[in-house]
Amino acid sequence: MTGSATQGIKTVLHPVSDLEAAKPVYTALLGVAPTADAPYYVGYEAEGQQIGLVPNSGMTSPVAYWHVADIEAKLAEVTAAGAKVQESPRDVGGGRLVATFTDPDGNVLGLIQDQ
Repeated sequence: MTGSATQGIKTVLHPVSDLEAAKPVYTALLGVAPTADAPYYVGYEAEGQQIGLVPNSGMTSPVAYWHVADIEAKLAEVTAAGAKVQESPRDVGGGRLVATFTDPDGNVLGLIQDQ
């Protein structure tokens, strides 16, 4: 194996059409109150994972995000191996960078780098 290792899947974002309807379901499922609650994102921290609800995002299924130390390096590694960049790295606030790519079957996978 070459390249950089991931820090594992720690974040999963779920697309929702009705944030207010989804929130009580995920609160019941996870057994915790949201740690972030805004009209554009509701986030939970449960057992070391971040679970996010994202309304009107254009996502068609949940996306698992692998946390990495160097998002550019990992994106270069996966694209060299055959992945296609869907969304280039962008800052979503607080120095957190996110990017998505697709595997050869079109599955969307995500990367997160915290600074």
